[in-house]
Amino acid sequence: MGLLVALLPRTWEMALGAGLGRLALLIDPLRRKIAQDNIARCLPELDPNRRRALLEKNYEHYGRLVLELAHMFTPIPGHFVSYCKRVAFLEGYENWEAAHRRGKGVIFCSAHLANWELAVSIGALSGIPITIVTRRLKPAWLHEWMEKARLSTGVRAAYQPHTIPAVMKTLRAGGGIVFVMDQYMPPPMGQPLRFFGVEVDTLAAVAPLARRTGAAILPIRPLREDDGRMRIIIEPEHVLGADDGQDSQRLADMVETCIRAQPAQWLWAHRRFKNVDWSKRAGGKIQDPA
Repeated sequence: MGLLVALLPRTWEMALGAGLGRLALLIDPLRRKIAQDNIARCLPELDPNRRRALLEKNYEHYGRLVLELAHMFTPIPGHFVSYCKRVAFLEGYENWEAAHRRGKGVIFCSAHLANWELAVSIGALSGIPITIVTRRLKPAWLHEWMEKARLSTGVRAAYQPHTIPAVMKTLRAGGGIVFVMDQYMPPPMGQPLRFFGVEVDTLAAVAPLARRTGAAILPIRPLREDDGRMRIIIEPEHVLGADDGQDSQRLADMVETCIRAQPAQWLWAHRRFKNVDWSKRAGGKIQDPA
């Protein structure tokens, strides 16, 4: 599959990916149900037709994402690097430079929007020393391939649950640490925060870590344009307040805002809302997922 996608023009890849996504929508009832429920509960303002249209666009995104990630497995030396440079571009590099000059390191906050692997890869290829906080993948061969592809672009990884030494070392050296803040994260790293109107365990370690180290917090917003270009935006620094809990909630709100701006490119089929009482949702009537 890696060899196949290496031969595809980007326009073909976009079209084929959309087709694969529509096929997956038909044959994957389990994930389809999760996505339907999440969309209905999180976006109750949408009527059934708009929810259905969003679901279809969301699955087209999954198909494109699969083909994009397949480039990480192309057994042609240097291919993934050249692919990243061809399809992705970075905006807001000056925000990184300003934060980096302080010498305390930078914490990048993002979500699983568009293609997060391309986002960190083009950042590293642009000269930003990047370490991502992530989990080891299974099976082992998959993890090894992904790690090899990441390292080819300069992206390093700190693997949960033993991430603190690598995180602190990176920040002390003035590097960048990437946290994705849209996944379910129970204590001690997470705490209940409001997300799409409901309390759900969410990563809450970023604000305390930034306060302790003096690191700057820079939001990252990836976006796949209609023409296939992957636009990676480094936003201006997120300024902390005086309370860790309030700061964590503001970061969660920021992630939600990014998702609402481009809902078709988020992982609605992910089990994000575990152990949630939807009857307590604030901010609007919950749509019937059915």
